[in-house]
Formats: sequence, structure tokens, C-alpha cells
Amino acid sequence: MDFHAHIYPHKIAAKAVASIGEFYHIPMQGDGTVENLLESGRRGGIEHFTVFSAAAVPGQAAAINDYIACACREHPEFTGFGTLHRDMENPLDEIERLIGLGLRGIKFHPDMQQFAIDDERMMDIYAAVEGRLPVIFHTGDYRHTYSHPSRLARVLDNFPRLCAVAAHFGGWSIVDIAYDYFHNRRCYFDVSSSLSFIGARRAVELIRHYGAERFLFGSDYPMWDPAACLKEFTALDLSDHEKDLILRKNAQTVLEEAVCTTGDS
Repeated sequence: MDFHAHIYPHKIAAKAVASIGEFYHIPMQGDGTVENLLESGRRGGIEHFTVFSAAAVPGQAAAINDYIACACREHPEFTGFGTLHRDMENPLDEIERLIGLGLRGIKFHPDMQQFAIDDERMMDIYAAVEGRLPVIFHTGDYRHTYSHPSRLARVLDNFPRLCAVAAHFGGWSIVDIAYDYFHNRRCYFDVSSSLSFIGARRAVELIRHYGAERFLFGSDYPMWDPAACLKEFTALDLSDHEKDLILRKNAQTVLEEAVCTTGDS
């Protein structure tokens, strides 16, 4: 399973992808559409994706959640996560609504959404999803402090039953700083947007320092091509057991956090 993929409606995909490319100053490798993502999956042998998009402004959240839920109904290859925005009206009501839509978690991108992970206004949201839904956080951009690992560490200390995934090895551009905060705290990580930057040797070291049971495979599509990302991951000097955990079993464990609230049990 690719646990980290973004998709957008056709009418806004080009604009959304261009905006992400400008934010990170890199050329994008996908066009952000469902069809392009599935085509890469077929090439790479990826059978399932966790898909989402982050609301840049408060008014986008409900429409994004509707779109992701619709995409998941149309494509059994998808599991959907919803989005919220700190400044939206009635975010707690939207949590219940997105659960009713069948979405299985929530994705936050603090840097793009411009809120600190440990903002006091987020605490009611974390309390509402703790023990109910997994949450993926973009973490660790050296250009901003919104997603600094120390902020997520504070949240984890205050919400010990929160199932959190700290994307990009816990700190996209500051993975070693992230280790200081996360090695002794309960959270998961994904490998997206990381392997090419930190190198294969350091990636294996970090996976084994944390434990392979805490990692998920992810591509961060459309920034990268999932098929190429899977090839890069499978080339790592990890055991078959470690790879199976990261590619399949850990994702199943994380998604079980949502089973009791989505009607699957």
C-alpha cells in the first residue's frame, strides 16, 4: 500500500499541482489526477493507496472531503482520509460528517495550512479524534516552524491515544532532529519524500533505530512517481519481514484505528 498520495478533481488538478511545485521549488512528476495515480500503481504493482488533500483555506474542507469520499466509492483501490482547517466553522461537526462519509483518518499539512501543530485551537480536534481516527501530519520543514517535530511531540504527550503518522521520517528536511523527539514517543512514520534526500544507508539506519514496525510506505504523489518510489524502497537493504511490515502490515494496523467508527466492525 502507498499510504501517502494526494489527488485532485480534474478542474483544479493542474493549478493544485503547480502550487505544490512552487511551494517546494521542484518539478512535479504526476498530474494529480486519479487516472495518473492508478496508472503509476499499475506500472509499479501498487494495489492500494491512501488518498487525501489538505484544505488551504477553511471553506475548502467540506468539498475536499466530499471529493475524496466519492473517489473512494468509485475506486476500490483507494482508502480516503479527510481534511480539516483550524479556522473552519464547526470542525468537530465535520469530523463526524467525514466519518459518516466513510473516510478513515485526517491529513494535516501545517506548513501549507499555516498553523502550528500544537496550536491551542487544535486541541479540541485532537481530543475528538484521539482513539478514533489516525492522523497524518506533514512534519519538519526547515523553512517554517509550524510542523517542527517538537510541536507534534507536545501533542503526543497530551494525547497519548492519538494514532499519529509523522510523515517524511518525522521531519522532511530535519530527520535527525526528529529522531530526538520521536524515538521514545508513540507514533508512526512514512518514508515519502525522503529516501532520495537522506540516502539509502541513513534510511535503513533510521528505520532500524525506530523499528520497522513504525513505518509506512508512501510516495507523496504527485510530487513523485509511486512506481519509482516503490522501486527505490524495495532496493533498501532491509529484510523481507521489514519490507512486508512497511509495505502492508503496518498500514493495516493504522487503519484498524478507524474500524470502530466507520461501520466495518
